[in-house]
Amino acid sequence: MAALSHIDHWIFDLDNTLYPAHSALFPQIDRRMGLYIQRLLNVDPIEAHRIQKELYHSHGMTLPGLMALHNVDPHDFLANVHDVDIDVLRPHPELGDLIARLPGRKYIFTNADAPYARRVLTARGLDGLFEDMFDIHQMQHRPKPDLRSYHSLCERHAIDPARAIFFEDSVHNLQPAKTLGMTTAWINHSDDHEGSGECPEFVDH
Repeated sequence: MAALSHIDHWIFDLDNTLYPAHSALFPQIDRRMGLYIQRLLNVDPIEAHRIQKELYHSHGMTLPGLMALHNVDPHDFLANVHDVDIDVLRPHPELGDLIARLPGRKYIFTNADAPYARRVLTARGLDGLFEDMFDIHQMQHRPKPDLRSYHSLCERHAIDPARAIFFEDSVHNLQPAKTLGMTTAWINHSDDHEGSGECPEFVDH
């Protein structure tokens, strides 16, 4: 911990960071996004999947694309796609103990919304450990890795980036944090779409 002795702000991503990437949770969300797009645009599953991935790559996340192109209500969309079986997650008391022992203030920084994030934290036994969560609505629907949302997080909570560390499974979301001066920690799932095993220069741990 000596290398982190200057840290007093601990920032955590949620999905695939505070629970294992192999949990059967994110596939449920992905499937419900597809169903939502099918209903919204009256398309078949294959076309819905193509649209979903195209919006993800062009807007950083499916939701901002649907808002920009189809005037989708973000609260309605998120309520639908997050209506998942959270019981696939299990409590992790050891993780909770470790987070509780971290010296300083702790935050959730997630492209999801707060109601869903609270359900995840409760299922993992991690509720009550974080001072606040900065969700997609507080980001004004500008998802990570939009640098403006990192600035907004720091401004809202008076975070000095030089005294903060950010834990995240999507490696490209760490680059803006490093740009601001944060210490970065990559939760590298070697079997996922980003798991090349190679550590970019903007990753510290």
